[in-house]
Amino acid sequence: MSLAPLLDAAPAIPLHAFAAMAAFVLGLVQFAAPKGTLPHRTIGWIWVALMALVAASSFWIHQIRMFGPFSLIHLLSIFTLVMLPLAVWRAHTHRVAAHRWTMIFLFTGALGVAGLFTLVPGRIMHSVVFGS
Repeated sequence: MSLAPLLDAAPAIPLHAFAAMAAFVLGLVQFAAPKGTLPHRTIGWIWVALMALVAASSFWIHQIRMFGPFSLIHLLSIFTLVMLPLAVWRAHTHRVAAHRWTMIFLFTGALGVAGLFTLVPGRIMHSVVFGS
């Protein structure tokens, strides 16, 4: 395992990857910690900011091109940027079940499933985790 391929990439890629890794760890903390507390809300706001950074930074990553400089993964970024404020609004309006579902869906889809696709051979994270 070596961070060299990630650190040698264009600046948007390590920013995107490190924000995603931090969001993943904080998301796991959120799942394990008590809900509705001040720490939950504080970590939640940090998680939302990290996820917004992950989604926004993806628009400067163009290794896979399907539609001009973009790919289908960019649709997930748009979806994430739409769903994040919706999830926050659901919490704010005490729609806890809807908030929970949205956050779990974003965590599993935007971090979990999308993260697994970064491990496909030929991708930078594959080189980071498994070597060249």
